[in-house]
Amino acid sequence: MCKGLASLPTCCLERAKELKARLGSILQKPSWTLSCSKIGKNKPTLEECLRWKESFEKLLCSKYGLCAFTTFLITEFSEENIAFYFACEDYRRTKCAAKLPAKAQKIYDEFIGSEAPREINIDHETRDITKANMQAPSPSTFDQAQYKIYMLMAKDCYPRFLRSPAYRDLVCQAKPSTKATKQSQQEKKV
Repeated sequence: MCKGLASLPTCCLERAKELKARLGSILQKPSWTLSCSKIGKNKPTLEECLRWKESFEKLLCSKYGLCAFTTFLITEFSEENIAFYFACEDYRRTKCAAKLPAKAQKIYDEFIGSEAPREINIDHETRDITKANMQAPSPSTFDQAQYKIYMLMAKDCYPRFLRSPAYRDLVCQAKPSTKATKQSQQEKKV
C-alpha cells in the first residue's frame, strides 16, 4: 500500500473499497444484461406491464420486465442480486460435471468471497454453507444463497420497483396490445 493511503483512517479506506466495487459493477457489462440493449425501441404492452404486478416470477419471465427490473436495481446499486441469481441459474443448467468446479469458483469469487467485487448480501451462516459446498461443487452448491437472494429481491426490491416512478412511467407509456385494442373496439360496438 502506498504511504499516503496508509495514513488514511480505516473508515475512508473501507468507503473507497465500497465505491470501487460499486463503480466496477456498473462498468462491467455481464452478458445477460446485453440482451436488454438488443430489445431496442420496442416497448412492452400495457397488459405485459400490468402482468408484472401479479408476481415476481412473472416479472422475471418477461424479457422487458427483467430489463426494467435490472435497470431499477442498477439505480439502487444492487444489480449484483439479479446477476448472482442468473449466474446460479446458468450454473445449475451446466450439463458437464467437469465444468462445475471452475464455474463455481468464478461465481464464488465474484459474488460471495471476502474480496468479491460484486458481493451479495447474505447472512454468515449461508456464506459458510456455500463455502463448505465449494469443497465438492454440485449443481446445488449455491441453492441456499440463491434462495436467500431471490427472497430478498421478491420481498424487498420487487415491491419498491412496483412503486417506483420508472415502473409507473412504463405503465403510462405502454400501449394496449393490438389484440386488446380490437377486443375493446368490438365491445364498444355491442
